[in-house]
Amino acid sequence: MATPAFRAPTPFDPAHSAAREEQRIVLHDIPWWQYLALREATEGRGLKLTYLEGDLEIMSPSDLHEEAKKIIARLIEAYADERELDLWGFGSTTYREETKARGLEPDECYRLSPSTSPAVPDIAIEVIVTHGLVDKMSVYAGLGVKEVWTWRPSTGLVEVHALNARGAYETRPSSALLPDLDLAVLSQFVRPRGDSHTRLAKAYRAAIKTA
Repeated sequence: MATPAFRAPTPFDPAHSAAREEQRIVLHDIPWWQYLALREATEGRGLKLTYLEGDLEIMSPSDLHEEAKKIIARLIEAYADERELDLWGFGSTTYREETKARGLEPDECYRLSPSTSPAVPDIAIEVIVTHGLVDKMSVYAGLGVKEVWTWRPSTGLVEVHALNARGAYETRPSSALLPDLDLAVLSQFVRPRGDSHTRLAKAYRAAIKTA
């Protein structure tokens, strides 16, 4: 079986996207206790809840969203294996802090050590298929997540947003936490609705071995 070709990322064709399948609603003036109750009531139903100072977005992700985030996770983990880097994955764990009135579930997330203080991921992965109704980056910033990596089907690129000293995110050409990871190369293998994920991971491993 042929290995997927090494190529530049191609923006996803909207005509074949699952954006129409992604649903979002936002509720306003939701107290913290009600957010917790809704999170518990929807546990295991595949919904993502984002809470920001009384605004609560409930999102049902599309197939495209879920496939893309899983491919990105496999590629990052393949990179860590090849480079023998310690990496702890926590998937879509809920992170929240009542004093900051913020809570969410990343698409995928990682720490570079077993524990951090506060206990939030160092890197969060976000696939953005449709426009959010609540500012998720503000939630991440309030929780103190160092880097948020985003992928949009419209560009096909993985981009790094790093938390600066002012508590805001800046787009950077590379990750300060994984500085040797070439985002342009990784992006070339994020191909939902195409090659098998196993073939993509193998092809990416081959690419970084020869880099």
